[in-house]
Amino acid sequence: MSYYIGIDLGTSAVKLLLVDETGAIRREVTKEYPLIFPQPGWSEQNPLDWWSACCEGLGELLEGEDRSLVAGIGCGGQMHGLVALDEKDEVIRPAILWNDGRTGEEVEYLNTVVGKDRLSALTANIAFAGFTAPKILWMRKNEPENFARIAKIMLPKDYINYRLTGVHCCDYSDASGMLLLDVAHKRWSREMLEICGVSEAQMPRLFESFEVVGTVKAGIAGELGLPAGVKVVAGAGDNAAAAVGTGVVGEGGCNLSLGTSGTLFISSEHFGVDPNNALHAFAHADGGYHLMGCMLSAASCNKWLCEDVLKTSDYPTEQAPITAEKLGRNHVFFLPYLMGERSPINDVNARGCFVGMTMDTSRADLVQAVLEGVAFAIRDSFEVARSLGLDIPRSKLCGGGAKSPLWRTIFSNVLGIPLDMVKTEQGPGYGGAMLAMVGCGKFASVQAAADALVELASTTEPDPELTARYEAQYQKFRKIYPAMKNVFPELQ
Repeated sequence: MSYYIGIDLGTSAVKLLLVDETGAIRREVTKEYPLIFPQPGWSEQNPLDWWSACCEGLGELLEGEDRSLVAGIGCGGQMHGLVALDEKDEVIRPAILWNDGRTGEEVEYLNTVVGKDRLSALTANIAFAGFTAPKILWMRKNEPENFARIAKIMLPKDYINYRLTGVHCCDYSDASGMLLLDVAHKRWSREMLEICGVSEAQMPRLFESFEVVGTVKAGIAGELGLPAGVKVVAGAGDNAAAAVGTGVVGEGGCNLSLGTSGTLFISSEHFGVDPNNALHAFAHADGGYHLMGCMLSAASCNKWLCEDVLKTSDYPTEQAPITAEKLGRNHVFFLPYLMGERSPINDVNARGCFVGMTMDTSRADLVQAVLEGVAFAIRDSFEVARSLGLDIPRSKLCGGGAKSPLWRTIFSNVLGIPLDMVKTEQGPGYGGAMLAMVGCGKFASVQAAADALVELASTTEPDPELTARYEAQYQKFRKIYPAMKNVFPELQ
């Protein structure tokens, strides 16, 4: 018997899983860490907080277990964050995160001066505020002294892998979201590095997600009581890792993730680009590729309304008044752009707003509007995928928001497709453990691991009558952002 550790380095917490070779989860541990908002629209974290949480969590995860059985570790993590290390491998400044919106000028420069066509040719993508390259340009302009000290640039989960192994590494799926990778050829784009003023020597070595980058350093292994030679694989960006964890690998799979952010993830064996670049074209953790639409605020919208505005964390009670006859009939709409938005509108100035409130609008109407608004916004990316000729007959569903039966019903009917939940719903962490199994030779491929380990738990089927009502609602929703688009910049 061997054990594998999956790490999900999220935005609010790290989740660690201990998984045996049959795929059974023996234990899970969650450790939270703070988010820093130095200015409105800015979002940062201290990488040392990630490492401390991982070490503390690993200690708890392995308590009472036979640690000699641990064979491998795989990490899935929040994407795009800029982790800058100096020549001593010390953190130069807090990491600028995926949901940080400070890079409007840099995005404008990349998309208009360098040009979207050139960016797409070099990297298969255009610039978005969350991507890493605009952050590097911002740092070069606004923090030149810090920029001059950069010896290595990495992504969040790569910092954890570095601390474990001493190797500066990155996988192709995570690197795809930096706007520095030639995704089609899986290599750093020298032209993009030159545009950002950095060299290839400052970039980590690239690996497939399931490839072993090294073993846990002796000192760290000693502190954690791990045996010598525990393998660490490159891991993956959180969405690619979640897709592995739900079995969305190979050709034509689809996964919807309802976490802090929301994503539509479509896997493929072949490289392809959305000609309008509304969807991201990234490498996948299985060695193939995927198209992805990402909205910045998904389950976090519901968290914001309930916890910050309504001052409750009892989500089921808030959703209880939203009965079946109310679905598809809400007179209130919500734009879920609390942090600006990426896919498909790419607008850092977009903001959240309620539309259609009247004197009889209830608390439950607002909660329902938020749940529906997030589903409508994912539908926007869904429509882009359909316009490319992609057939999406059904999808997997994962993430914290997917635990709500009501939200599953709303999503299934807004999209008009069945949504499958898998038995193991830990997404990125489970995917990380599966990648570790492949790296350690337990499975010959990611596809083989998915075939053996991923099982369905339940399916939410759409109802034709409700789907028709939501179709009418969605056509109203899609008119709201264009009407507000020119107003948002004036509100900044």
